Amino acid sequence: GKRRKPLLASRLGLDPSKNEFHAPIVYHENYSFEDWPPNHTFPMDKFERTAHALLSTLIDTRPLVQSVENFFRPLDVEKIPYEDWFFSIMDRGYVTRFLEGMLTEKESRPIGFKDQTGRPELIERTVLEVAGTVLACQLALEWGIASNVAGGTHHASPTSGAGYTILNDLAVASNVLLQDDGIQNILVVDCDVHQGDGTAKFSIPGMSTLSLHCQSNYPLRKARSTYDVGMDDGCGDEEYLRILAESVNTAIDEIRPDLVLYDAG
Repeated sequence: GKRRKPLLASRLGLDPSKNEFHAPIVYHENYSFEDWPPNHTFPMDKFERTAHALLSTLIDTRPLVQSVENFFRPLDVEKIPYEDWFFSIMDRGYVTRFLEGMLTEKESRPIGFKDQTGRPELIERTVLEVAGTVLACQLALEWGIASNVAGGTHHASPTSGAGYTILNDLAVASNVLLQDDGIQNILVVDCDVHQGDGTAKFSIPGMSTLSLHCQSNYPLRKARSTYDVGMDDGCGDEEYLRILAESVNTAIDEIRPDLVLYDAG
Protein backbone atom coordinates (compact mmCIF):
# COMPACT_ATOMS: atom_id res chain seq x y z
CA GLY A 1 0.00 0.00 0.00
CA LYS A 2 0.94 3.67 -0.01
CA ARG A 3 3.35 4.94 2.59
CA ARG A 4 1.51 6.48 5.50
CA LYS A 5 2.63 9.53 7.43
CA PRO A 6 4.74 8.81 10.52
CA LEU A 7 2.79 8.18 13.72
CA LEU A 8 2.03 11.42 15.55
CA ALA A 9 3.13 10.08 18.95
CA SER A 10 5.44 11.29 21.71
CA ARG A 11 6.05 7.65 22.68
CA LEU A 12 5.27 4.40 20.91
CA GLY A 13 3.46 1.71 22.85
CA LEU A 14 3.85 -2.05 22.72
CA ASP A 15 4.48 -3.18 19.14
CA PRO A 16 1.02 -4.33 17.96
CA SER A 17 2.57 -7.19 15.96
CA LYS A 18 3.90 -8.62 19.26
CA ASN A 19 0.83 -7.78 21.36
CA GLU A 20 -1.38 -10.86 21.75
CA PHE A 21 -3.70 -9.28 24.31
CA HIS A 22 -5.16 -6.03 22.99
CA ALA A 23 -5.30 -3.66 20.02
CA PRO A 24 -3.35 -0.38 20.33
CA ILE A 25 -4.63 1.93 23.10
CA VAL A 26 -3.76 5.64 23.30
CA TYR A 27 -3.39 7.35 26.68
CA HIS A 28 -1.67 10.42 28.14
CA GLU A 29 -1.20 10.85 31.87
CA ASN A 30 -2.43 14.46 31.61
CA TYR A 31 -5.92 13.51 30.35
CA SER A 32 -6.85 13.85 34.04
CA PHE A 33 -5.38 16.29 36.55
CA GLU A 34 -5.45 17.12 40.26
CA ASP A 35 -7.42 19.72 42.25
CA TRP A 36 -10.66 19.34 40.31
CA PRO A 37 -13.73 20.45 42.34
CA PRO A 38 -14.86 17.23 44.10
CA ASN A 39 -18.60 17.69 43.46
CA HIS A 40 -18.30 18.81 39.85
CA THR A 41 -20.82 17.20 37.48
CA PHE A 42 -17.95 16.22 35.15
CA PRO A 43 -15.68 13.60 36.81
CA MET A 44 -12.26 14.71 35.55
CA ASP A 45 -10.53 11.66 37.05
CA LYS A 46 -12.48 9.21 34.85
CA PHE A 47 -9.68 9.00 32.27
CA GLU A 48 -7.06 8.15 34.88
CA ARG A 49 -9.49 5.66 36.46
CA THR A 50 -10.10 3.99 33.10
CA ALA A 51 -6.35 3.63 32.51
CA HIS A 52 -5.94 2.29 36.05
CA ALA A 53 -8.67 -0.30 35.43
CA LEU A 54 -6.96 -1.42 32.21
CA LEU A 55 -3.67 -1.76 34.10
CA SER A 56 -5.06 -3.52 37.18
CA THR A 57 -8.25 -5.48 36.40
CA LEU A 58 -7.24 -9.12 36.11
CA ILE A 59 -8.33 -11.12 33.08
CA ASP A 60 -7.21 -14.75 33.39
CA THR A 61 -4.72 -13.81 36.13
CA ARG A 62 -3.15 -10.89 34.25
CA PRO A 63 -4.24 -7.29 33.60
CA LEU A 64 -5.24 -6.49 30.03
CA VAL A 65 -2.51 -3.81 29.74
CA GLN A 66 0.64 -4.93 31.53
CA SER A 67 2.45 -1.60 31.76
CA VAL A 68 1.76 2.09 31.24
CA GLU A 69 4.58 1.92 28.65
CA ASN A 70 2.32 -0.29 26.53
CA PHE A 71 -0.03 2.65 25.84
CA PHE A 72 0.75 4.80 22.83
CA ARG A 73 1.23 8.40 24.02
CA PRO A 74 -0.01 11.29 21.84
CA LEU A 75 2.04 14.30 20.84
CA ASP A 76 2.75 16.79 23.62
CA VAL A 77 0.93 20.09 23.18
CA GLU A 78 3.96 22.10 22.02
CA LYS A 79 4.45 19.71 19.07
CA ILE A 80 0.88 19.96 17.76
CA PRO A 81 0.37 21.74 14.40
CA TYR A 82 -2.43 24.10 15.50
CA GLU A 83 -2.75 25.75 12.09
CA ASP A 84 -3.42 22.48 10.24
CA TRP A 85 -5.49 20.83 12.94
CA PHE A 86 -7.64 23.59 14.39
CA PHE A 87 -7.49 26.88 12.51
CA SER A 88 -8.11 25.20 9.15
CA ILE A 89 -11.62 24.03 10.14
CA MET A 90 -12.53 26.12 13.20
CA ASP A 91 -13.04 29.78 14.05
CA ARG A 92 -9.58 31.21 14.74
CA GLY A 93 -10.84 33.70 17.33
CA TYR A 94 -12.68 31.07 19.37
CA VAL A 95 -9.77 28.60 19.36
CA THR A 96 -7.22 31.31 20.20
CA ARG A 97 -9.30 32.67 23.08
CA PHE A 98 -9.68 29.16 24.48
CA LEU A 99 -5.96 28.36 24.19
CA GLU A 100 -5.11 31.64 25.93
CA GLY A 101 -7.66 31.06 28.70
CA MET A 102 -9.65 34.08 27.53
CA LEU A 103 -13.06 32.69 26.56
CA THR A 104 -15.86 35.10 27.41
CA GLU A 105 -18.42 34.24 30.07
CA LYS A 106 -21.00 33.84 27.29
CA GLU A 107 -18.73 31.36 25.45
CA SER A 108 -17.87 29.44 28.63
CA ARG A 109 -21.41 29.04 29.97
CA PRO A 110 -22.65 26.31 27.54
CA ILE A 111 -19.40 24.35 28.03
CA GLY A 112 -20.16 23.77 31.72
CA PHE A 113 -16.68 23.92 33.26
CA LYS A 114 -17.44 27.37 34.73
CA ASP A 115 -14.42 29.04 36.37
CA GLN A 116 -12.22 26.03 35.52
CA THR A 117 -12.36 26.73 31.75
CA GLY A 118 -9.24 28.90 31.70
CA ARG A 119 -7.07 26.54 33.77
CA PRO A 120 -3.84 25.61 31.95
CA GLU A 121 -4.36 21.93 32.89
CA LEU A 122 -7.83 21.89 31.30
CA ILE A 123 -6.55 23.62 28.17
CA GLU A 124 -3.71 21.09 27.90
CA ARG A 125 -5.91 18.01 28.40
CA THR A 126 -8.46 19.30 25.87
CA VAL A 127 -5.77 19.56 23.18
CA LEU A 128 -4.13 16.27 24.25
CA GLU A 129 -7.30 14.22 23.81
CA VAL A 130 -7.66 15.54 20.25
CA ALA A 131 -4.05 14.46 19.60
CA GLY A 132 -4.94 11.08 21.13
CA THR A 133 -7.81 10.55 18.70
CA VAL A 134 -5.62 11.53 15.72
CA LEU A 135 -3.04 8.96 16.85
CA ALA A 136 -5.72 6.28 17.47
CA CYS A 137 -7.00 6.84 13.90
CA GLN A 138 -3.49 6.45 12.49
CA LEU A 139 -3.04 3.23 14.47
CA ALA A 140 -6.44 1.92 13.36
CA LEU A 141 -5.52 2.47 9.71
CA GLU A 142 -2.32 0.52 10.24
CA TRP A 143 -3.60 -2.28 12.51
CA GLY A 144 -7.34 -2.44 11.84
CA ILE A 145 -8.61 -1.11 15.18
CA ALA A 146 -7.35 1.15 17.99
CA SER A 147 -8.85 3.22 20.79
CA ASN A 148 -8.25 6.41 22.75
CA VAL A 149 -8.94 6.51 26.52
CA ALA A 150 -10.41 10.05 26.10
CA GLY A 151 -12.23 12.03 23.43
CA GLY A 152 -15.66 11.90 21.83
CA THR A 153 -16.04 15.67 22.22
CA HIS A 154 -19.03 15.79 19.91
CA HIS A 155 -20.88 18.93 21.09
CA ALA A 156 -18.01 21.23 20.07
CA SER A 157 -18.75 22.99 16.77
CA PRO A 158 -16.48 25.05 14.48
CA THR A 159 -17.30 28.22 16.43
CA SER A 160 -18.13 27.15 19.99
CA GLY A 161 -18.02 24.55 22.75
CA ALA A 162 -20.91 22.98 24.67
CA GLY A 163 -21.76 20.08 26.98
CA TYR A 164 -18.26 19.67 28.48
CA THR A 165 -16.64 19.62 25.05
CA ILE A 166 -14.48 22.43 23.66
CA LEU A 167 -12.53 21.15 20.64
CA ASN A 168 -14.09 18.42 18.50
CA ASP A 169 -11.62 15.51 18.26
CA LEU A 170 -13.80 13.57 15.80
CA ALA A 171 -13.88 16.43 13.28
CA VAL A 172 -10.19 17.31 13.70
CA ALA A 173 -9.05 13.68 13.38
CA SER A 174 -11.28 13.16 10.32
CA ASN A 175 -9.84 16.25 8.65
CA VAL A 176 -6.23 15.27 9.45
CA LEU A 177 -6.69 11.70 8.20
CA LEU A 178 -8.47 12.80 5.02
CA GLN A 179 -5.21 14.53 4.02
CA ASP A 180 -3.55 11.10 4.12
CA ASP A 181 -2.95 9.02 0.99
CA GLY A 182 -5.87 6.89 -0.06
CA ILE A 183 -8.34 8.08 2.59
CA GLN A 184 -11.38 9.50 0.84
CA ASN A 185 -14.33 8.73 3.12
CA ILE A 186 -14.61 8.67 6.89
CA LEU A 187 -17.77 7.75 8.79
CA VAL A 188 -18.32 8.95 12.37
CA VAL A 189 -20.66 6.59 14.25
CA ASP A 190 -21.88 8.30 17.42
CA CYS A 191 -23.84 6.23 19.96
CA ASP A 192 -23.90 8.78 22.77
CA VAL A 193 -27.40 9.27 24.23
CA HIS A 194 -27.06 12.93 23.17
CA GLN A 195 -26.93 13.82 19.47
CA GLY A 196 -23.45 14.53 18.04
CA ASP A 197 -24.63 18.00 17.08
CA GLY A 198 -21.22 19.69 17.09
CA THR A 199 -19.69 17.16 14.69
CA ALA A 200 -22.70 17.54 12.36
CA LYS A 201 -21.99 21.29 12.06
CA PHE A 202 -18.58 20.75 10.45
CA SER A 203 -18.43 20.74 6.64
CA ILE A 204 -15.45 18.51 5.93
CA PRO A 205 -15.44 16.95 2.45
CA GLY A 206 -15.27 13.18 2.93
CA MET A 207 -16.58 13.12 6.54
CA SER A 208 -20.06 11.65 7.08
CA THR A 209 -21.87 11.42 10.41
CA LEU A 210 -24.30 8.88 11.86
CA SER A 211 -25.82 9.79 15.23
CA LEU A 212 -28.00 7.37 17.22
CA HIS A 213 -29.40 9.29 20.17
CA CYS A 214 -32.40 9.77 22.42
CA GLN A 215 -34.69 12.14 20.50
CA SER A 216 -36.08 13.88 23.60
CA ASN A 217 -32.67 14.41 25.21
CA TYR A 218 -30.05 17.17 24.97
CA PRO A 219 -29.55 19.16 22.78
CA LEU A 220 -33.03 20.60 22.47
CA ARG A 221 -32.30 21.94 18.98
CA LYS A 222 -30.91 19.08 16.92
CA ALA A 223 -28.37 19.62 14.16
CA ARG A 224 -28.50 17.72 10.86
CA SER A 225 -26.12 14.77 10.64
CA THR A 226 -25.71 12.75 7.43
CA TYR A 227 -27.84 10.12 9.21
CA ASP A 228 -29.87 10.89 12.33
CA VAL A 229 -31.62 8.15 14.28
CA GLY A 230 -33.60 9.58 17.19
CA MET A 231 -34.65 6.84 19.62
CA ASP A 232 -37.73 6.98 21.85
CA ASP A 233 -37.41 7.10 25.63
CA GLY A 234 -37.41 3.63 27.17
CA CYS A 235 -36.08 1.90 24.05
CA GLY A 236 -35.01 -1.64 25.10
CA ASP A 237 -31.73 -3.44 24.32
CA GLU A 238 -33.06 -5.68 21.54
CA GLU A 239 -34.77 -2.86 19.68
CA TYR A 240 -31.71 -0.64 20.12
CA LEU A 241 -29.33 -3.28 18.74
CA ARG A 242 -31.63 -3.97 15.80
CA ILE A 243 -31.81 -0.26 14.88
CA LEU A 244 -28.04 0.11 15.45
CA ALA A 245 -27.19 -2.78 13.09
CA GLU A 246 -29.61 -1.52 10.45
CA SER A 247 -28.33 2.08 10.61
CA VAL A 248 -24.62 1.21 10.64
CA ASN A 249 -25.00 -1.27 7.77
CA THR A 250 -26.91 1.28 5.68
CA ALA A 251 -24.33 4.02 6.32
CA ILE A 252 -21.38 1.72 5.56
CA ASP A 253 -23.02 0.43 2.36
CA GLU A 254 -23.74 3.96 1.14
CA ILE A 255 -20.59 5.78 2.30
CA ARG A 256 -18.04 2.95 1.79
CA PRO A 257 -15.75 4.49 4.43
CA ASP A 258 -11.99 3.88 4.54
CA LEU A 259 -12.12 4.52 8.29
CA VAL A 260 -14.87 4.52 10.94
CA LEU A 261 -14.62 6.67 14.08
CA TYR A 262 -16.79 5.25 16.85
CA ASP A 263 -17.83 7.56 19.68
CA ALA A 264 -19.11 5.19 22.35
CA GLY A 265 -20.66 7.97 24.42
